[in-house]
Amino acid sequence: MAKRVHNFYAGPATLPLPVLERAREEFLDFAGTGMSVLEISHRSKEYDRVHQDSMDLVKELMGLKDDRKVMWLPGGASTQFYQVPLNIQQEGKRSQYVNTGAWSKKAIKEAGFFGEVEVVASSEDTNFSYIPKDVEFSEDAAFAHITGNNTIFGTEWHYMPKVPEGVPLVNDMSSHLMDRVLDFNAFDVIYAGAQKNLGPAGVTLVIVREDLLDMVPEKTPTMQKWKTHAKKDSLFNTGPVFPIYMCKLSMDHLKEIGGIAAVEKINREKAKLLYDVIDNSGGFYTGHVTDKDSRSLMNVTFNLKTPELEAKCFEEGKDRDLIGLKGHRSVGGMRASIYNAMPLEGVRELSEFLKEFQANNQ
Repeated sequence: MAKRVHNFYAGPATLPLPVLERAREEFLDFAGTGMSVLEISHRSKEYDRVHQDSMDLVKELMGLKDDRKVMWLPGGASTQFYQVPLNIQQEGKRSQYVNTGAWSKKAIKEAGFFGEVEVVASSEDTNFSYIPKDVEFSEDAAFAHITGNNTIFGTEWHYMPKVPEGVPLVNDMSSHLMDRVLDFNAFDVIYAGAQKNLGPAGVTLVIVREDLLDMVPEKTPTMQKWKTHAKKDSLFNTGPVFPIYMCKLSMDHLKEIGGIAAVEKINREKAKLLYDVIDNSGGFYTGHVTDKDSRSLMNVTFNLKTPELEAKCFEEGKDRDLIGLKGHRSVGGMRASIYNAMPLEGVRELSEFLKEFQANNQ
């Protein structure tokens, strides 16, 4: 049997083992075609079934209304930083953003190329250690934008901001897509790179309320219009077939284990295991997030007393097949990314290792 480690990298992230095994089984001969899914035409009936099922599964698992259009697009979530304002920015209106970290800042920068941007709330004052409370957006905003989870700093939105009727609410869900039950229809635009909670790198899930598709200026490059891809069910051109196929398999697996409600229960248990280690360490481990109500279910960030001790913890973790625990280069420290596909057993092993490391190094 192939060696498997516990992969705590922030992305590309771990995938469910049953999904990888199924992909391996189908790799050389997909659906009896005698071809790999990597070779098959995106216009073939065999792939079309996968493609349509993938969109149906998104709607089913997230409980989306009929007026939500599901698209699979290339370019990563970073491409959506500019495609959002390009497609729904209204002339004479400002877009409004909440700044909760590095990815929010990148999105704000891109939006500035298409009109006035207002940052209505920010947690930059404490190096993004919390989610701002009681955020409200203005009724004259072109759209409102939040980054639902912040991988680098380990914060996550656990409440809905106040958005006036008629103002589209946009959520970058790249790192917490389907991690817990939400009213996904409360968002008018959702975008998420697949490589953290859904599948491999190479495709981005974009969900848009259909009436917003006509807001794009006519003189916009064809491939940059959401409407182009929505009309053709993301088959206007050759899309990222293999990543879409893998996302479909991941959603099959999620459905089999009970859907988002079931995985939320596991995610909360995983997060509690790690946060309890931090909280009960007497200061040996300190969490970056100062507001417990802002703690991420997906990315647990923490520090030890010295960089040298952190480096030792990281290396000893590797020796125990606990991989990817180094914090982002911009903030340092430690980070355990425990996305949907991370098994509970992996987090248990990490928790026990951290307790042992404290006992041996205090």
